[in-house]
Amino acid sequence: ANVWVASASPTGAVHLVPMTHTWNGNQIVLATEPGSRTEANVTANPRVRLALGETRDVVMIDAVLAEAVPKSKAAAALAEGYAAQAGWNPQTDGGDYVYLVLGPERIQAWREAEDLAGRTVMRNGAWVA
Repeated sequence: ANVWVASASPTGAVHLVPMTHTWNGNQIVLATEPGSRTEANVTANPRVRLALGETRDVVMIDAVLAEAVPKSKAAAALAEGYAAQAGWNPQTDGGDYVYLVLGPERIQAWREAEDLAGRTVMRNGAWVA
């Protein structure tokens, strides 16, 4: 599945790009080329904002980089989990990739204006009851 990833450089230059993402039950995992603008931004300024879905059925995730793992050093569970969900395997692709493992801090979900009041479903890394 694709997610919009918004990141910012240390000087505040914002970058927005669609990327394939996976969910390991606790974290969002992205894979990108080392030195890409997203990788450079996230490793220098670890806060990102992610958006999934359509404008009337959207999930917004504020997350922080937990770790950046070069594909050559990725644990089997990370690499295999990503490949199984993404339908693409950076391990067998000829390019050089890095996994960006992101920990969600806040998740919001809503469809219409009436959903705004209860849109926060995760706060400070804990699910809201």
